[in-house]
Amino acid sequence: MVTIIGGGIAGSALAGALARRGEEDVRLYEQQADVTAGGAFLVVDGRGHAALTALGVDEDRLHDASYPLTGLRSVSSAGDRIEATPDQLRERGHRFWQRRRLMAILAEHVADSGVDTHYGAPVTDITVGGTDGCLLHHGTTTTAVTDDLIIAADGIDSVVRARLEPARTPVYAGEVMLYGMTTAPVELPTDPSTLHFYREVDSQLCTFGHIWRPDEPAAWFMRFTRPAADPTDLGVRPIGEWAETVLAGTPHNQNLARILVENTGQVYLANARNVPLTGAAEPELPVLLVGDADHAITPAAGVGARDALEDVRAVYQAHISGESPAAAMARRRAQLIDSRHTAVAQGVTSGTGGRDGGRTE
Repeated sequence: MVTIIGGGIAGSALAGALARRGEEDVRLYEQQADVTAGGAFLVVDGRGHAALTALGVDEDRLHDASYPLTGLRSVSSAGDRIEATPDQLRERGHRFWQRRRLMAILAEHVADSGVDTHYGAPVTDITVGGTDGCLLHHGTTTTAVTDDLIIAADGIDSVVRARLEPARTPVYAGEVMLYGMTTAPVELPTDPSTLHFYREVDSQLCTFGHIWRPDEPAAWFMRFTRPAADPTDLGVRPIGEWAETVLAGTPHNQNLARILVENTGQVYLANARNVPLTGAAEPELPVLLVGDADHAITPAAGVGARDALEDVRAVYQAHISGESPAAAMARRRAQLIDSRHTAVAQGVTSGTGGRDGGRTE
């Protein structure tokens, strides 16, 4: 049996892929009772979609529930302008997703594969290496797990990582992230199906972005360079608490920001954080960290969901071929470290960001 802790995008994709083979039982624990609720939006590139289809998710379903980006435009208040051409975007395969739609497809992928699901069943701690194998703690109860493979896909605040590597904690990345979606479709004075970024380079130090297309709600976000928000202020908040701050942070886009603010009921607030790989313990069976649980990166990098999907694809392929999933994750870490060093050297930030909120992946 394989146990997966965390039924988000990566955990659900892996659970369904393993179970549909019919060669072993797969058990999935997820703290949310309904994985299709909540979350805002994300943009996933061709690599992320290739991982999904390699894990058995139907490509036609994926395309029917999302749409391709036809433009990506970044403009600063100083007049700097960067654009990706339609050909570049087609080559990269970027598609816009409402997260609930992607999770609905993955929930069906899990259900149709025969996974033993435990929704609304958070794992609050784990004991590794006892005489009875691993113990999964659910508040006051425990489950003994003797599986050869336990996957921790439980996100940036992973309880499994906290137990295995307590010193490797999330680090604030210097930006507060805010995400919104309009409550109904709106027409905006910008190109549709295009991911727009507006960077305020004066004292505001904000980035404002949005994407829209006819007959669908518009998605928008802001990144504020500022001290971390208090934990009590995070999560879903009424737009009224942040409307003034949003408008003050977009002096060069007041009309556009006002349209979006006036048509949005609530926003999601998060502190951008990284989970550093520096000093990480070597991956070791039976428990493996994947995705944000192992190597979360600021949403501004725009690769979180894709990285997690490529993690579980590598683990899946190693597991079914009789190779070591731990070695596969060690190789994945080396790839990630190399690609992130390259991105830093090139000054690349492509994402909109947020934990299961607005992201470019």
